Amino acid sequence: MMLAKRIIPCLDVHGGRVVKGINFENLRDAGDPVELAAYYDHEGADELVFLDISASLQGRKTMVDVVKSTAREVFIPFAVGGGISTIDDIRSILNAGADKVSINSAAVNDPDLISEGARKFGSQCMVVAIDARARENGGWEVYINGGKTATGMDALDWAKEAEKRGAGEILLTSMDKDGTKDGYDIELTAAISDTVRIPVIASGGAGNLEHLYEAVTAGRADAVLCASIFHYREYTIKQAKDYLASKGVAVRL
Repeated sequence: MMLAKRIIPCLDVHGGRVVKGINFENLRDAGDPVELAAYYDHEGADELVFLDISASLQGRKTMVDVVKSTAREVFIPFAVGGGISTIDDIRSILNAGADKVSINSAAVNDPDLISEGARKFGSQCMVVAIDARARENGGWEVYINGGKTATGMDALDWAKEAEKRGAGEILLTSMDKDGTKDGYDIELTAAISDTVRIPVIASGGAGNLEHLYEAVTAGRADAVLCASIFHYREYTIKQAKDYLASKGVAVRL
């Protein structure tokens, strides 16, 4: 039986506000994170992802108070990322009310953080976020620090390593597609989905409902992460789920 595909709004937070950019640049305001989280919970989102997008780069820790406020407003699974670099950070975020943590830069810098986190809190709590950009000669390279730093690592190899170390999910963002609204990177998404056995969340490029359908079918993603199309009310969660259901995709209605 096919597992239901998940619709996950993403709240990128910078300076205490939800923002949206293009290719990780040119950020514009999209609202209050707690208010948006409550709205999406009410609208029927399956999960939420809350990312403090400047935390790793600036060496800040995720704002635990904002996480607590958000967690009080939502009753669906909730992942938090940004500036999480130690077991104590993971513990504090989970204790603040999050169901999962998303680690990116810290996981690359210290892969043991994945293993130790999975041992202490369970793989279901450990989401490894991968920001990838296409290489000129083929394949995709992993970037960290909010997309600012190239690592030289191959995205498929890193996804396999993350799974081996105990990651419960991969949150895969195409930097080439991020914010462009011209569709997910289907080739990248399919390649990662075929490489690992754990769920893959597709991120970067959603502009219409057909893009979501492509990601979960041709891209073989288990979930789709969206920001602009929901934040600016171009589509509702219900419209997205109804559309996918009409195309034969299993969703939680």
